[in-house]
Amino acid sequence: MTANGAELIRGMFAAIDSGEFDRLREYFAADVVYERPGYEPLRGIEALENFYRHERIIARGAHDLQGILAEPRAAACWGRFQGLSRRDEPLDERFADVYELRDGRVARRTTHFFRPAI
Repeated sequence: MTANGAELIRGMFAAIDSGEFDRLREYFAADVVYERPGYEPLRGIEALENFYRHERIIARGAHDLQGILAEPRAAACWGRFQGLSRRDEPLDERFADVYELRDGRVARRTTHFFRPAI
């Protein structure tokens, strides 16, 4: 992948929102680690693909990216997700992600949600 960090993040969300999970390997390193509230860290591209295909509560929806900051080895973005759960419940969640980038792919992703936790 030769995209810069901002293009990488936009492309990643486009693939996720369109359900093109076969394309995740274009955006994530084979040994990716994804940390997300409510789940144990996902380790490796196979675990990430399984999460999106079978474990994620989201049935469909779209990310509205409100901002992206990117450097060659790190990036961050924030925005809002709106969609439906697998039980047809409406979802509306603000989020922020931070990324470690390596060789033009996401090596580590950490998602944060805007809700009380502690």
